[in-house]
Amino acid sequence: YTQTEPKCYTMEEAVESIGFGRFHILLFVIMGSANIVEAMEIMLLAVVSPEIRCEWHLEDWQVALVSTMVFLGFMVCGVLCGYVADKYGRWKVVFGGFIWASYFSLLTSFSPSYGWFIFLRCMVGCGVAATSQGFVLKTEFIPAKYRAFLLPLASIFWMLGSMLIIILGMTVVPTMGWRWMIRFSIIPSIILIGLFMFIPESARFQVSAGNIQGAMSTLNWIARMNGATLPEGELREPEVTERGNAVTLISPAFRRTSLLLWFVASFSYYGSVLSSSELLEKNLLCMTDADPEHQIKHNQEEALCYCIPFNMADYQTLLISCLGEVALIPLNIGLLNIFGRKPSMAILQVLSAIFFMLVNICTTMFGFTVLLFLLRSVVSMNFNVVYIYTAEVYPTAVRSIGMGFCTSFSRVGGMIAPFIAQVLMSKSVILALSPFATACVICAVGVAFLPIETRGRALLQILCNTE
Repeated sequence: YTQTEPKCYTMEEAVESIGFGRFHILLFVIMGSANIVEAMEIMLLAVVSPEIRCEWHLEDWQVALVSTMVFLGFMVCGVLCGYVADKYGRWKVVFGGFIWASYFSLLTSFSPSYGWFIFLRCMVGCGVAATSQGFVLKTEFIPAKYRAFLLPLASIFWMLGSMLIIILGMTVVPTMGWRWMIRFSIIPSIILIGLFMFIPESARFQVSAGNIQGAMSTLNWIARMNGATLPEGELREPEVTERGNAVTLISPAFRRTSLLLWFVASFSYYGSVLSSSELLEKNLLCMTDADPEHQIKHNQEEALCYCIPFNMADYQTLLISCLGEVALIPLNIGLLNIFGRKPSMAILQVLSAIFFMLVNICTTMFGFTVLLFLLRSVVSMNFNVVYIYTAEVYPTAVRSIGMGFCTSFSRVGGMIAPFIAQVLMSKSVILALSPFATACVICAVGVAFLPIETRGRALLQILCNTE
């Protein structure tokens, strides 16, 4: 009679064995709604900027500084939150982020002056950085073959958030003012805080922290909910001692990912959002069929206290360009599954560059709306692929700090974008759009040299040497 080795299975096998089911739909909806909150905070800036420019007589650079401060908050807290999430768990960080962001967002609506406004928005950025760790929580529960479908679909929520803010802008701002718009905009966060109680801590995190008991109870609960069973035997994974080690990020395998991809993704995305609202607000478009309202070109030198609030047509153009983020999701899923992650990024970046330059041509309002729609969809698809690629490329031990560091670093792109999109725009449109196009081209070339393709690959628990 020989003692047989007890059967054991890994975390990846457990996740694959549970498969896709009711739990994942719940996870998708609740964690997706986190994107609504994040999108609302970011789009808020595009809608509020004409209003505060009027109220506090701001110059271009001061309006641009508002966006930059939000991204500064994002950047500082992104790394911090990633570190805490790898050390103490994803759930606590995301939950804290919701409460923090909604609290400071509410305070913003009472800000007495411009200085207070930017300080409080910076604090909001900090909270939103924590909620973006929800992406890691979500990725760690989803089986490999569903990742390329579910993660792009989450941009539906991002679009809903953007549209919600624009609709609030249309309805609340003209009647009750921008302060009430901000107050209404935190309602989704408050609802989410309640819903978030139903989401467990990431089982992959629990395992890498050595809490096998906790991971087992989480997995069993999910398996029951999905009506699936876990593999026989016991869960075995080596405990990871150095969790949240930032050095891994700059190991050669990940350096290119960390820096280039994220910088360009965010730079071009926020560039497209902010420049579209800027072009509309200041009527800088080259129009062939402009109505009288759009004839008034604004001149920075002559009129410091000019006030051109958005009219309905401007809001509609912004709304339609938001739809662009979702319109091409089927194409996005197709690209990811057929060509893999790297070719998708290269294709999308070249397209982004082309559309950025096309915005310069003379066209009708309808033509401009179509161009914006396409630009937004290509740029946001690229952002999606970069998100997925990053979450798959990093091992669990550093996944949160990896995402945190990357999203933080990408905010540098977000910090520079407003100054190019909003300040240079008054000087020359083509001058303001060229840097975005150039960045996309450089990045497309860089993607070709990335060392790893992650399509269909298992998520790593620890770092293997890939040199």
